[in-house]
Amino acid sequence: MNPMDSDKNSSIPGRRIASRLSSETSDNQTTPNFNGKKRDEIFRACEARDIHALASLCLSEGGLLQDDLRQAAWPILLGYDPNSNHLTGSEWTKMPVHDDEEQVKLDVDRSFVHYPNCQSEKELDGKKKQLSELITKILRKYPMLCYFQGYHDIAQVLLLVLGVEQASSALERISLFRIRDYMLPTLAPALKHLHLIPAIIHSSDRKLYRHLSGTKPFFALAATLTLYAHDIQEYSDIARLYDFILSHEPVVSIYLFAAVILSRKKELFEIPLDEPEMIHFTLSKLPHPIKLDGLISSTMELYSTHPPEKLPFRVWKKIPRSSVLKTSRDLSLQAIPKEAMELLEQQKRDIRRGELREKAVRVMWKYRRPAGSIGLAVFVGVLSYWIMKNESSTMPVWRLFWGRFRSAFQRL
Repeated sequence: MNPMDSDKNSSIPGRRIASRLSSETSDNQTTPNFNGKKRDEIFRACEARDIHALASLCLSEGGLLQDDLRQAAWPILLGYDPNSNHLTGSEWTKMPVHDDEEQVKLDVDRSFVHYPNCQSEKELDGKKKQLSELITKILRKYPMLCYFQGYHDIAQVLLLVLGVEQASSALERISLFRIRDYMLPTLAPALKHLHLIPAIIHSSDRKLYRHLSGTKPFFALAATLTLYAHDIQEYSDIARLYDFILSHEPVVSIYLFAAVILSRKKELFEIPLDEPEMIHFTLSKLPHPIKLDGLISSTMELYSTHPPEKLPFRVWKKIPRSSVLKTSRDLSLQAIPKEAMELLEQQKRDIRRGELREKAVRVMWKYRRPAGSIGLAVFVGVLSYWIMKNESSTMPVWRLFWGRFRSAFQRL
């Protein structure tokens, strides 16, 4: 390790352990890049709480280099104080049980498959217990969040990099301000994210876009849902990738998958157009080994050249204003959990309105008649507008409309 003055090192979280990695993470790292100059730059950026400087350092080769540096930098990027943990001790055990805790237990039992290495059964059981408690704390504190399979993969990375004490605050911030769209009662918002990928490909490579046009972008769901933690098997790779992901706005994670697709262009063109299943299978697996630094550079070039606002097919406009993709764009604006909860409730209302509109369209199609089609279209338009303006009392009125509407059009 690059020699540093011990008094100087104690000024920020992480420097106190600059001379050693914690026992929880040291076994999981590949040989670190002992770049003394870059370490100093990271330390200075952390001392100044300079998010832009940290983001720039995360883009350069190797990212934040080592876990002791990540323990200093990630709290700044995520906007929390590492010295304050709101769920300490056994406080969380007294909270009501979350509905999804049984699924959490099943997923935790399958965790730590690829890393950490060289751990005894007893140590592995200890890690699983820590992971289970970490996830359960967040779910009990925010019972309105819905657990999804793969959430434990994200939590696992945070636990290994940051340790038990910091991981709770980090997971809270990520849940509320980065993956909130994925913790709603339906995956519909997550699927809207995926539709950005074909638009990015269309903007960058029309020929490849046409080749992939017969395949829906659902192949990217597992990777984007888990911030790639489900698919990347090397600990050093996922830790380095999280340096990049956490230092940029959430939509950049979607651009990353588009960059992965573009990097596999030659391989994809070799798959015939009449084999969309093979294209889907190929794209659902990240390349191994994965060349992260090159992909990160390509991602930022895509993001800079084709920003979300300029993507075709109106895909960005279709992303709700309450989505994390639009509310968490500026990392320097450190929102509070209350704001996230208000946005979550807004998202739930948006989902309900969308479901009612879809139901109205299905009704229109089922009871369509040439003579009544124009009036029916007007009716659905008026109903959709009314739903948007009167969301709090939507359901009772919808039932009234539904009964009269159905009986009327059955007589057409």
